[in-house]
Amino acid sequence: MAQASELSPELARGVLRLARAVLTASRNWTLYPPDHPAVEQSVSRLTDAVRQAASGAVFSIGVTPDTLLVEGAHADRSQTAIADAAALLHDCDILQLTFIGDVPVHALRTLLRILTMDVAERRSRGGPAQMWVADGHPSVAIAQVDYKRVLDREQSDTPEPATRDDVWRSIVMSIVAGQSAAFDELAQARLLAIAGSPAAIGDLAAAVMASKCTMDGSPMVTSQAATVLAAFRHLAGIVTVMSPDRVPEVMGNLASAAAQLDPHVAMQLMQADEEPGADVAVVHGITAAFDDGKVAQLLATALALDGQASDRLATIFNTIVPDEERKRRVLTLTHTMLTETDLGKSGQFRALWASMEELLVSYNDKPFVSEIYRTALDGVGGRAERMATLDLPPELAEWIDTLGQENVRTLSVTLLIDLLTLERDARRAADITQDLGALAEDLLMSGSYDDAVSVTTALSTRAGARDAIGRDACRLALDGLGASPALRDTAALIGDVDEEGWTAIRAVVTMIGAASINPLATVVAVEHDTLASHRAADLIVSFGADGVPRLASLVGDSRWFAQRAGARLLGRIGSAEAVPLLQPLLRKPDPRVAREAIAALGAIPDPSAARAIQAVLRSATGALRRAVIEALVADRDPRVVPMIARIIAESEPIRKDHDVVLEALDALGTVGSVDAIPVLVTTARRRGWFWRRRLRALKERSVGALLRIGTPEGSAALEEAGRTGDRLLKKIIHGARKS
Repeated sequence: MAQASELSPELARGVLRLARAVLTASRNWTLYPPDHPAVEQSVSRLTDAVRQAASGAVFSIGVTPDTLLVEGAHADRSQTAIADAAALLHDCDILQLTFIGDVPVHALRTLLRILTMDVAERRSRGGPAQMWVADGHPSVAIAQVDYKRVLDREQSDTPEPATRDDVWRSIVMSIVAGQSAAFDELAQARLLAIAGSPAAIGDLAAAVMASKCTMDGSPMVTSQAATVLAAFRHLAGIVTVMSPDRVPEVMGNLASAAAQLDPHVAMQLMQADEEPGADVAVVHGITAAFDDGKVAQLLATALALDGQASDRLATIFNTIVPDEERKRRVLTLTHTMLTETDLGKSGQFRALWASMEELLVSYNDKPFVSEIYRTALDGVGGRAERMATLDLPPELAEWIDTLGQENVRTLSVTLLIDLLTLERDARRAADITQDLGALAEDLLMSGSYDDAVSVTTALSTRAGARDAIGRDACRLALDGLGASPALRDTAALIGDVDEEGWTAIRAVVTMIGAASINPLATVVAVEHDTLASHRAADLIVSFGADGVPRLASLVGDSRWFAQRAGARLLGRIGSAEAVPLLQPLLRKPDPRVAREAIAALGAIPDPSAARAIQAVLRSATGALRRAVIEALVADRDPRVVPMIARIIAESEPIRKDHDVVLEALDALGTVGSVDAIPVLVTTARRRGWFWRRRLRALKERSVGALLRIGTPEGSAALEEAGRTGDRLLKKIIHGARKS
């Protein structure tokens, strides 16, 4: 949970939704043609995920081998989708993805094409960033690895600069604790390597910033900026001593890393005073290395996040860009970037921008604010930190917990449920129901399964209550939740959650009902069974006959293992409604599918299932007929006895169905159930003047099956037949006992 708390809950959900959308779209792009409906749907989901995550602003995602970074904070790497998306982007040599404003669909299609391209071809064309320059759209920016540096690193034994080993951890701890003298030769060499990579510098900045948060996870901007600046000064100092000719290059790297920080942290950093007596003026060097594009991006991000220009932002802007002509250039670039965001597309943007521009260009606080007062304002963050070290009330932790995300979310759930319970107007009840359905989707996406149980319970209770207000709307909301991407993603995770999470998910799916089968069907359609497929199958079977029509997608799938899964589920349900779906599977060329379909029909206690198997037995010959019988009795399930007995009763054992009946008699002996004794005795006692050889074969098979059953009931039946049967039957029984 520590990692997840680094991002706000809303941002964490947005990143997770985006990661899942990238994975799904990439997978579908490799499986289907670009105009396939599955691709269209996944690209649409990716577009929505980008729009929701960016919210019309500039939104950047850093990429590491095992997780994603947003504003220097780690996403929850325990989420499978986060780790998989990070691995995908990392394997594509991407260091950072930046979305600016609304990203058009064709741009995302181009991005998917690059992500799914053969590795050798992508690298031969210069990598994803170079390809994007040629084929991409300005709404997306890609930063890629330095191939030359990667090649040099692969040919040496030097570790990755940002490798999380003991040296890395000691550097981070020393910087956070302010113990620069603790750097040994190994740490100094690693710092020199880190200084050569903007990505590694960004990782170091994120690591040292992580501890500078309040108890509820909110960032302490002033402290974070001070800690990052200390790290930058260490890097600049090491380079100045050990490789002074690289100082200009390192300043550019520091500026690149600073541009990827939270804009408030970056601006606070560049407003800091220089360290007295330092060999290198780090703040001045970073500020000078910021070109117009970097400053404009930083300013646009801050304005989009805050929605307005503050006096403090104007002060920092004047510090970074004191030249009036450059201010105009940067503001023009900023205006262009903002016009692509939701803020820039709003009707009030023109008036808002005019006030922003006037403040940013003309702001000067010297005539109005004294130096003493401004110094006091700059020290507010430090005073807040000192106050945080004072003795606090023992109840503070409990007070803060009541304001936590989980408690607030649970309160929202309770309030909406209470509103639905109290509502007496049908139209307003329907509106509340829609809100509850949307809330349930968000809860599933965020992994808040217990709260999702509360919401679905309320909807299910109202949907099942006769004459309840909003009853139909509740049922529609549950059906919509069953078909939602949230449930599809949740179904994909049921093999990864613990028992508590699985219990909650199972409760949610149970209350949704058969409408949830389609997402679950994708989980059971696997070649080799897993924990997830077992759990999904149990849920589908629990819906009984109501779920049979929704399994048509599995039965009609072109993959043999999907067809097998459909047949297996229909057999476990055991409903007569499943027979029409199973009959086509009997004609499939793959024996694994046909065998499962026969076994499923054998488990259905209905005449239509018996007739379907009888038709197959009549049309089959030799090895194929034996395969059908073996599939029918493979599990020695007594439930197949009535079906086999019905096949025998409805056949012509002396004429056209003679071979079928012989195989069926052997099958009854294989099952070994006492329920088969009556039909075996009846067949053994059959009489006739003609077809003596066939009558003898029927009697011999029946007696042999009774002997194989071997129960007291079977022995008693043979004893009775040996006393009261015809001469041929007595002779057969006597001979069988002797042998």
